Amino acid sequence: MEGMKSEAHRRAFLSIRHLLALAGYVDHDLYYDDFGKPHLKDGNHISITHSHNFTGIIVSETDEVGIDIEMQRDKILRIAHKFTPIQEYKTLANSEALMRKLTIVWGAKESLYKIYAQQGLSFLRHIDVMDFSFDDTRTVAEILYKGEKTHYEIDFLEFEGFTCVYALKLMGG
Repeated sequence: MEGMKSEAHRRAFLSIRHLLALAGYVDHDLYYDDFGKPHLKDGNHISITHSHNFTGIIVSETDEVGIDIEMQRDKILRIAHKFTPIQEYKTLANSEALMRKLTIVWGAKESLYKIYAQQGLSFLRHIDVMDFSFDDTRTVAEILYKGEKTHYEIDFLEFEGFTCVYALKLMGG
């Protein structure tokens, strides 16, 4: 922790360690591979996220998992064309609804990228998030990469101007 320059970075580090402790782990149980993907020594799957004042982890004994927390902000409207076919969302009533939906889609793709962790995987070309309504709080997504198709369940929640999205690989998916 001494090497961390910013207080925000130190806080994120400590809060993640606190969440690990709540899940029954210590720092030594966690390691990172060459892609920067976190792993647990007991073989359980883990994903970690932090954004501003929020941190989150997800742990699964059985499935690959990914989690992402994003602040909801208008900037996403400007960059959306880089990660999703924007025309799919033109039916939304207003720019706030569009921003919320795009933040969920971005979070879903981030979560899936954390699971897949392969260089060359494109948010725009290889990851497809099926359309959803806000009331559902879930959807499904697929990755089609190098001729291989995998399916995932996506769940999301919104709080205090943030969006949390997590992904689980579907069995046989």
